[in-house]
Amino acid sequence: MSSHAHHRPRGRYRDRDVEKTSLISDISSSSESDIPLPSSYKSKTKRRYWTQKHASGLGNLLALFGLIYLLSKLGSGLGLDFPFPKPSPAPLPEYIKDGIAQCEIVQRLPPRFKPSTHKRSHNDRYVEGTKSVWLKNGTLWTGEKRGTEILHGVDVLLEDGLIRRIGNGKDIEGWIKDKKVIDEVQLNGAWVTPGIVDTHSHEGVDGAPELVGNEDTNSVKASVQPWLRSLDGFNTHDLAFNLSISGGITTMLVLPGSADSIGGQAFPFKPRWTHENTPQSMLVEPAWKIDNGTWARTHAWRHIKHACGENPKRVYGQTRMDNAYDFRRAYTEGKTLKEKQDRWCASPNTQTEPFPQSLEWEVLSDVVRGNVKVNIHCYETTDLNALVRISNEFQFPIAAFHHAHETYLVPDLLKQAWGPEPPAVAIFSTNARYKREAYRGSEFAAKILADQGLKVIMKSDHPVLDSRYLLTEASWVHHYGLNYSESLSSITTNPAKAMGLDHRIGYLREGYDADVVVWDSFPLVLGATPKQTYIDGIPQIISPVLHDKPAEAQEIPKQEKGKWDNEIQEALNTRGDPDLRPKKSVRNVIYQGIGEFHLLPQELSLLNVDQVDMSVFENSTGVVVVNDGEITCAGDCKVEDELNGGLDFEVVDLKGGAFTPGYITVGSYVGILEIRQEKVTGDGSAIDPLSEESEITNGIIAHAVDGAQFGGKDELLAYRSGVTTAVVSPKTSSWISGYAYAFSPESEHSLIPGSIQNPLTALHISLDNSKSSVSSKIAILRKLLSGSSKKAEEEEEETELVHAFEKVRNGELRLVIRTDKADIIASIIRLKKDIAKEAKITILGGQESWIVADELAENDIGVIVSPVRSYPGEWDSRRIIPSIPLSNHTLPSYLVSHGVTVGLGIQEEWQARNTLYEAAWVYASSPKGVFTKRQALDLVGKNLEELLGLSTGIKSWVAHEGDPFEFGGRVRSVKGSSGEGKIDLF
Repeated sequence: MSSHAHHRPRGRYRDRDVEKTSLISDISSSSESDIPLPSSYKSKTKRRYWTQKHASGLGNLLALFGLIYLLSKLGSGLGLDFPFPKPSPAPLPEYIKDGIAQCEIVQRLPPRFKPSTHKRSHNDRYVEGTKSVWLKNGTLWTGEKRGTEILHGVDVLLEDGLIRRIGNGKDIEGWIKDKKVIDEVQLNGAWVTPGIVDTHSHEGVDGAPELVGNEDTNSVKASVQPWLRSLDGFNTHDLAFNLSISGGITTMLVLPGSADSIGGQAFPFKPRWTHENTPQSMLVEPAWKIDNGTWARTHAWRHIKHACGENPKRVYGQTRMDNAYDFRRAYTEGKTLKEKQDRWCASPNTQTEPFPQSLEWEVLSDVVRGNVKVNIHCYETTDLNALVRISNEFQFPIAAFHHAHETYLVPDLLKQAWGPEPPAVAIFSTNARYKREAYRGSEFAAKILADQGLKVIMKSDHPVLDSRYLLTEASWVHHYGLNYSESLSSITTNPAKAMGLDHRIGYLREGYDADVVVWDSFPLVLGATPKQTYIDGIPQIISPVLHDKPAEAQEIPKQEKGKWDNEIQEALNTRGDPDLRPKKSVRNVIYQGIGEFHLLPQELSLLNVDQVDMSVFENSTGVVVVNDGEITCAGDCKVEDELNGGLDFEVVDLKGGAFTPGYITVGSYVGILEIRQEKVTGDGSAIDPLSEESEITNGIIAHAVDGAQFGGKDELLAYRSGVTTAVVSPKTSSWISGYAYAFSPESEHSLIPGSIQNPLTALHISLDNSKSSVSSKIAILRKLLSGSSKKAEEEEEETELVHAFEKVRNGELRLVIRTDKADIIASIIRLKKDIAKEAKITILGGQESWIVADELAENDIGVIVSPVRSYPGEWDSRRIIPSIPLSNHTLPSYLVSHGVTVGLGIQEEWQARNTLYEAAWVYASSPKGVFTKRQALDLVGKNLEELLGLSTGIKSWVAHEGDPFEFGGRVRSVKGSSGEGKIDLF
């Protein structure tokens, strides 16, 4: 660099100083010039002499230039081109403009919405022409005050798709715009709640009925696919929408499935049909929408689905280490994209490339920015810990852990997740043990988590559980200790908050969406059903069918404090693996305070009816005496002799509870399988007696008793819930299953007397079109039942299969056929009429059996309804009786009213423990007079003995504390069939 480069020209120096000081108003001009000088300027003698010498010429010239400069500055400030017009700046390239617009979006703060108020003008989903609704004299559970606020005798005005006003009649009247366009509905004190919010659903993507053409739950192209969107597979014709609405569902977060580590983006929908009839028209507060020919980003929350643990491990052959790496690799991509975008936005006008975008990773960059609600399918502690670490590594909050069967064991871990508040926990109530990571699930999880200050959400995972009965999940956790306010919040306010929608749904508040449910009883009462469901102020149930409920059904169930404390502590102490065997067994018991007695004297082999004085039970003062394992007195029993006679009697107060027969479960693999997704825990799959080529196996039938297993969790939980007999047939992929057996679920092994109640009960088969056609299978049945196969084998040894069907034809062995389709059932009826009139046949499943109910009764074919609450999940079961409020009957009550012998069954092992409550639901939901309580109990007792080919006679009983037909009671004692007369106490 040359030496003169270090010298700054005086003119430049002065100009620069002038530019700075011209903005300083309190500096006066020098006496020599009108140009203000810098305050640091110091006069020199030589410079002063030179200035004086040339002041008359140069000074005037400088003044002139100074004036021009000031005027140019003033002109530019006023938008004037002075002294000469300046050229316009070059226009920004389109990619710069587009990028700046994108910067404005990505640099916004995460969504934060204030709760809606009465000032809100209308719901953005409001439908023009919708009539206002005036709900009069309701009992409101508002969701306010942590779910404890209840308003009695209150009116609600639904207007413009909003809850416009909550108050008394005069308040409402003052708000009504036009009385001619309003529906007035008298509630007579009925319960009103916010609409139910399901935060984990696959409705619309996992179709009803499920067909290859509408299965869009999972993509298995790769383990990480954040770019997928459930919106793109959402089917507006799904049969489940109206069913869900009839259960009070008004909003649902529809997630992609859990096959992938990152399965894609989720979207919140309302299930009501729209005039547009499109997926986008069912969205609520979408993050993207069509706007003037563009696909525009709104400021709403986005949602994404993750899954860890066994699902991606099974689908992609991964380890958990692979799963964690998947997340970290993907989030590194998202974080890198975010950083590129931030650098671009720091200086957009200097960029030579367009704004950095990535179709694949943009949503993960948005996760890191805090704009996405992250929902994670995650069960076990090890996986939960991994995701909590990853949330801190990449600094994103987790909205909710779903399924989360072990969260109750590690609540402090959840509080370590990154973000201002810990994740909510979206769980099942009693659905567990179906795979290893669910093996430690507990019915007490909700209460434990709530007590730790975590937000509990009950979810359906529809269609795993029919979302229509999500309310039942809340009822179950209330049954197991969660208070009523938290239980109702778990399906309303808590999921709304986890979805970022609690500013408009989840509460009964003025200005909130008019998503409201009117109930026929207090919502947590067993069998509670909507009278009407409003979505966006529009009544959704056309001509609802209503059944009168008793006055006590309107009351909040009383909850005994500390009732489950011992069980809760044991679950925690054993890390979710408590000893479920009875803690105490006796032979002599006195039961007091009995309110209902459902055993008949002749069933107990008592001497005569006079031995049971039923009148004392009406006042809850009944007594039952058990001596040496046998009931010796029931009713008005004097117990002084027993108490003073030297025998050691256990005294049990049932507090107005009930004595019932033991219950029977059928339909699952309980007794031959412990964990459904772990092959090594079960008996395995039976051979097909028609396809085996070996002479040894030809025509052989599997006996389930030979694969009997005892001591499993589902068996013991069922026994603690009053199930004293379980029936199971062999697990097989063949249509001929084999011989079922009946066993006592409390036994430790098969050699204990009474453990195997009946080693061979009935022959079980299934009829559908898998592997071969239904007509082919019917042809084989015709041959076997006609005896022609026996004639063909007269010169050879008769096979076991042929011999079995000979007994079926003669009525010596019951045939249980698993099928749902009415057309197949009709073929079975014809077959019996034509060639096997004496055969004793039972249909297991029978979802469409109501269509041929009269013919079933005429031909003495019974039905074991499974599932009890009908759902059109398969093509063969799509024609259902939906029950109230959509139909007068339940499927069981319809069949019974047509003279069909009916029992109730289940589908999965975990459901065995809930056997009684399915019978109680049928009783509560059927037309009055179809069932007495004892007849409802026979649906899971006496009727099943007949339909399954069991020996008759009551051998067991159950002592309930509280009403067995309502949530809130519990089993206190069971007399099972094994153990030679022992009475187990709980």
